[in-house]
Amino acid sequence: MAPLRAGLMAFLLATGSSMNLKKYLVRALHRLQKGPGYTYKELLVWYCDNTNTHGPKRIIKEGPKKKLIWFFLTLLFASLVFWQWGILINTYLSYNVTSSLSIGFKTMKFPAVTVCNANPFKYSEVKPLLKELDRLIEAALERILQPENSSDIVSPPLDLELWNQIPLVLIDEHDKDNPIILDIFETNQTAVGNERGMDNETRCSHQGSENCTYRNFSSAAQAVTEWYVLQSTSILSKVPLHDRIRMGYQAEDMILACLYGAEPCNYKNFTQIYHPDHGNCYIFNWGMDEEALNSSNPGAEFGLKLILDISQQDYIPYLSSAAGARLMLHQQKSFPFLKDQGIYAMAGTETSIGVLVDELERMGYPYSDCTMNGSDVPVKNLYSQYNTSYSIQACLRSCFQNHMVEICGCGHYMFPLPEGVNYCNNEDYPGWAYCYSSLTSSIKQRQICIDSCKETCNDTQYKMTISMADWPSEASQDWIFHILSYERDMSTNVTLDRNGIIKLNIYFQEYNYRTISESAATTIVWLLSSLGGQFGFWMGGSVLCLVEFGEIIIDSLWITIIHLISWCKGLQQRRARARYPDVPPTVSELAHTNLGFQHEAGGAGLGAQALPPEPGTPPPNYDSLRVQPLDTLGPDSDTDTE
Repeated sequence: MAPLRAGLMAFLLATGSSMNLKKYLVRALHRLQKGPGYTYKELLVWYCDNTNTHGPKRIIKEGPKKKLIWFFLTLLFASLVFWQWGILINTYLSYNVTSSLSIGFKTMKFPAVTVCNANPFKYSEVKPLLKELDRLIEAALERILQPENSSDIVSPPLDLELWNQIPLVLIDEHDKDNPIILDIFETNQTAVGNERGMDNETRCSHQGSENCTYRNFSSAAQAVTEWYVLQSTSILSKVPLHDRIRMGYQAEDMILACLYGAEPCNYKNFTQIYHPDHGNCYIFNWGMDEEALNSSNPGAEFGLKLILDISQQDYIPYLSSAAGARLMLHQQKSFPFLKDQGIYAMAGTETSIGVLVDELERMGYPYSDCTMNGSDVPVKNLYSQYNTSYSIQACLRSCFQNHMVEICGCGHYMFPLPEGVNYCNNEDYPGWAYCYSSLTSSIKQRQICIDSCKETCNDTQYKMTISMADWPSEASQDWIFHILSYERDMSTNVTLDRNGIIKLNIYFQEYNYRTISESAATTIVWLLSSLGGQFGFWMGGSVLCLVEFGEIIIDSLWITIIHLISWCKGLQQRRARARYPDVPPTVSELAHTNLGFQHEAGGAGLGAQALPPEPGTPPPNYDSLRVQPLDTLGPDSDTDTE
């Protein structure tokens, strides 16, 4: 019985709910048919008399003069409230941030350390490839330095194909209005001699083309270096990667000694990568194959100590004008961009680098346009082939390389290549230098890359304090060079000197870190409190006053809807009257038009000429109205028996 009783109760409740809903809809329909019952004016007067907001009550209860004053004050203060609300909402929607600095203490990860030689290749390895280029630049230097004797010098004929593609010229600017351009290897023109001129590098879209660009240099040293780098880039871009790695400095020859804290290390603890600017580079504590190392104490005794041999005697003379090691501190699993963020360590010195850690925490959208991992950046990251994390430097270089592939048809040697694309060189792409120069000088292309790339939301920066001293000292250099030479070459002869040795000490300067974090300057709590404060200050209102205001708006809409429905019904009725403009006939008029009620005499003449007459309606045959004798009424008659 219990389930039956529960089911019966559920049925009764459902029936009652449906009946209540039906009654509500019927009342609403009657309300629509009846009309609102009050006007806008009555609604407004009711609101002013019952609201908790200060001001409206005084408008309806004061005299005529005070009514006007209070109406003006209420309107003024209401306008101020809406003006202040607009300012507050606009401030909130601007999504400003504030930066806060905090200092913490914890066990920190030791940074990844990348070390490279300033010279990318051993000259003894690449000399056969650069032989013609070296002869060409040597002859050019002779003509620049000794122009009056250059014609007397007897030398083997030069291959001027490289020169004609990107020539170096001298510009005589003694006559500012008519400068003279002098090609170094043209013999039928007057030489500049010892007069000061402007060195210039010319890049054309193809040989003999007038579509050329010029780069001016105030010194021949700068012009020669830039020209040599450009030409060697074209030559080395055709060399396979494994051959370029072989021609660079190997880890076992470059890293002579390694010590991290109290633990010894060697070149096997470094990860080798090929960097286009510096050749073979070696990264300590990169975190790719093993867990990143932690540092538990500050100071030089708990850091990384390295002794490097840069073999300065095997430098390429025209490619690397600076001697030393290039190093960079960066996060684990991030690609090192040494050309922009690296520092030099000078040969013959002990360089100590004290490190301070700054952690940056940026807020994401909509407060700033940063990215967590680069997945929302429209630029394809070409450095992902190294399995490294996203960085804005990688994005900018990938963007430039993509534009160069799209416009020039080939990729630059200094950046990774997209799939299926070749590096630029003078043989296959004669106009690549002109295209590259035009692209690097294009502000529009740079702005496109800047707009496309985003900063990372979380970043770690390493601030370095650098100090140097001569190493080794004159008193200790003999035994130090003997030991290092024996350990590397197993020779009792000294094979090292001060010009090739560098000692590095890298350590945490202080055992703390700074966190620079962003937080929202305006929150939803601030917005609500500010809106309420302005409303309460100017109008003496609260949230309930806003509810009352919302109520009057709903009532106004309800009145408007009812008026619209009434107007539509009236319009429909007016259209119906326009279709039937005459007054509808009465019942008596309809009866007189029936031919059955017409006299036969009056209609005899018409009936012969018009349509045949319709049969008239016979009068009713009511037997009860006929007079009959009482004795003739039977028991089955229809008479009233009362």
